[in-house]
Amino acid sequence: MHSKLLQTIKRRQVSDLVRNGLPVGEMEAKHPLKTQSISLGGISKKQPGTGARAVGQPSASIRDPGKAAVEVRNPPAQHRDGEAESTYKIQKAVSFKTEGNQCYREKKFREAIGKYHRALLQLKGIRISEAAAAEVNALSKTHIRLTEEQKRLIENTEIDCYDSLAACLLQSELVNYERVKEYCLKILGKHKDNFKAMYRAGIAFYHLGDCESALQYLKEAKDREPTDTNVFRYIQLTEIKMNRSNQREQEGTKEVIG
Repeated sequence: MHSKLLQTIKRRQVSDLVRNGLPVGEMEAKHPLKTQSISLGGISKKQPGTGARAVGQPSASIRDPGKAAVEVRNPPAQHRDGEAESTYKIQKAVSFKTEGNQCYREKKFREAIGKYHRALLQLKGIRISEAAAAEVNALSKTHIRLTEEQKRLIENTEIDCYDSLAACLLQSELVNYERVKEYCLKILGKHKDNFKAMYRAGIAFYHLGDCESALQYLKEAKDREPTDTNVFRYIQLTEIKMNRSNQREQEGTKEVIG
């Protein structure tokens, strides 16, 4: 069947050449007959006009420009989720701090303390998440990185919260001076020239009985604000307390010797 079909095609082409008045051999030399394969019921056939490419099959050299391969590297889903979570926690921390400030102005010190603690918990969660992400993704280099603006906002919010917590505690009936000292030292660890933290640290050390440390911080505060009367008053109280303590020690020494 295959050979018969080719013979029929051949005869038709020869007939066309004869009608045109040209010798068959010359026309075949100038216009060689070409065949292409076609599929008829699964049998490969050839037809004139093209090369050996099968009908319906696109050339391998032709590419759809609309489907050009463009590789877009998106950040991993975990990385994107971590960034969104950090932004959310920063916003919540700032919101809690603002609510705490409002409570402080209304002299609701207990409620204000709760708000400031909640703000600090949000910021602590960011640091824990960042540290965990850095450890897990150390090899894949998908570490969640905070922007410089976010880092500054976190640090300033922490300092504001510790400062306000110390202020709230000093307004309490039973002041926890150990906590006041702790919060003030946290502030001074980041901002060593913070006047309020120096002054309140001096007060805390004074009431905790550490007069030498109290006098150190109070004098540093005085250097920052020489005209502040509260600082001057606590310096006097501290010096009086130290003198009395020294006198008692001297009297005790005399009794032992005598």
